[in-house]
Amino acid sequence: MPTVVKLEKDEDSRSLISRFRKLMLREQIVEEARERRFYKKPSEIRKEKMAARKREREYRARQS
Repeated sequence: MPTVVKLEKDEDSRSLISRFRKLMLREQIVEEARERRFYKKPSEIRKEKMAARKREREYRARQS
């Protein structure tokens, strides 16, 4: 689904751009584009997920 931001009545271009940027951040479009910029092998994706899980476990172990 495309991201659409329409100009409202009595709205200046700065606020329109600001709303657009917030929407892009909320929908994580920029991050996804960065991730998809280059092909990642399935094994690389698995390694990244495993590393993230390990970091999360270590973080939770320190918290408790």
